[in-house]
Amino acid sequence: MLRVIFAGTPDCAVPALEAIAAAHQVVAVLSNPPAPVGRSKALHPSAVAQAAERLKEEGVLAADVPVITPDRITGEVRDQMAALRPDAMACFAYGKIFGPKTLALFPAGAVNLHPSLLPRWRGCAPVPAAILAGDRETGVTIQKMVREMDAGDILAQKVFSIGETETAGELLERLSLEGAPLLVDVLNSIESGTVSGKAQNHEEATYCGMLSKHDGEI
Repeated sequence: MLRVIFAGTPDCAVPALEAIAAAHQVVAVLSNPPAPVGRSKALHPSAVAQAAERLKEEGVLAADVPVITPDRITGEVRDQMAALRPDAMACFAYGKIFGPKTLALFPAGAVNLHPSLLPRWRGCAPVPAAILAGDRETGVTIQKMVREMDAGDILAQKVFSIGETETAGELLERLSLEGAPLLVDVLNSIESGTVSGKAQNHEEATYCGMLSKHDGEI
């Protein structure tokens, strides 16, 4: 059983946290800080932070597992993570890029679930990008985390067709549910020493950015 720090923020990352917590020892959850929600702009914890507290109440996570929500990863935050003696990090939609000092904290490596068939659609909005481009299929990729965004070796990949009327929200939900057990499989292979990776063809990489109003024009 690996000692894992899980990093994620939105609803789509919750299935991955739940799956990993059932299979390995999650020693910390890393998420974005509380953000303003609704007209009142009241601050609310992220979906992953809320799920972590629920899992602690349910006994799936230990009651003393910290939920760390920094604005940025500082030396103090790295020291806090290092003190937990993690083996690995598992990430899905955390929202920040990890530098080499942070990635060096994990002797067994850091892995990321990305909802596309890398190297296609590197970036922050791969699901709507695939739909807007008229792609017939997409998938989930578990990749080794490196300094360059979404450029690490592919550790596992699964392909899915895109429904003709499937929305970005529906597709993201489906990919998050399918990707969670695949992420656990990769962690299991890391633990057993059988993990193997395949380098991406960087010449075939395509990129996507944040959606804008222009993307909604017909």
